[in-house]
Formats: sequence, C-alpha cells, structure tokens
Amino acid sequence: MAIEIEHKYLVKTEPWKKIVPHQSVTIKQAYLLTDPDKTIRIRTKGEQGFLTIKGKTVGSARLEFEYEIPIAEANELISHFSSGIIVKTRHLVVDNGHTWEVDEFKDQNEGLMVAEIELTSESEYYSVPEWVGENVTADRRYANSNLSLHPFTTW
Repeated sequence: MAIEIEHKYLVKTEPWKKIVPHQSVTIKQAYLLTDPDKTIRIRTKGEQGFLTIKGKTVGSARLEFEYEIPIAEANELISHFSSGIIVKTRHLVVDNGHTWEVDEFKDQNEGLMVAEIELTSESEYYSVPEWVGENVTADRRYANSNLSLHPFTTW
C-alpha cells in the first residue's frame, strides 16, 4: 500500500525571489474524478504522462497510486474527459536534506504559489525555510482537485 504524507504551505513572495531551484518542470493536470473520498488525476510532467489515484486525506496522509502512461494518452484524457485544467511550474528546492516542491500556478490560478514537502512518517522532523509561509495542509481550498473546480483567481 502506497501512503503519501505531505505538508503544504504558502510561499512568501519576497524571500522566494532569492531562491534558485535545483530543477523546474511544466505540469499540466486535470481530474477525471474529484470526490472527498477519492480523486483520479491525469498529469503531464515535461514529456511524461501519469495517472494517479488518491484516497481520502486523513490528517496529512492518504493512499496514493501513480502509474506512468504514454504522454499522448495523457493529453487525450485531459482534453476529452476532464475540465478545469491546472497549469503550473514545479520548482524543486533542496533544503536541509529535504526536497521541497514549489508549485507556481498559471492561468486561472495565477498568483498562487504553494510549497509541499513529502515525509516518510507523520512524526518526521523537518525545518521550514524562510521563504515558506502559512501551513495550509488542512485547508481544502488549496488542494489541486479543488483548484481545478474553484480557481484561486475566483476566491
């Protein structure tokens, strides 16, 4: 069983400007199913496609299963079976032995920047860099599945 343990934070704009990411990639994603108990997501990440199934979030953990699929099929699924496409640039930043994924949203979610850190256990210690702001892990508005239906620019 695959468990995802993730904490999500807003990004402080000014301190972030000083950061040079280790790597950046464009992501396009959409949802085939958005339900409080489960989501099914299609994503393109660079030149790769993925199908991801996630369970209900309990605390900061949930079941997650991800499978690589041909990018052409991912694009077809996005264009024919979903709405509310999310486009973002994902920046990877290594800090004190942890990799932070910083999503800089585009289009209908322009202006939103979110930093996520994945952990191996709920009790794993990590330090929070100065460019990381408010913890929004429990705020469902910031879930990507919600952002696909209720974009940040409409709040």
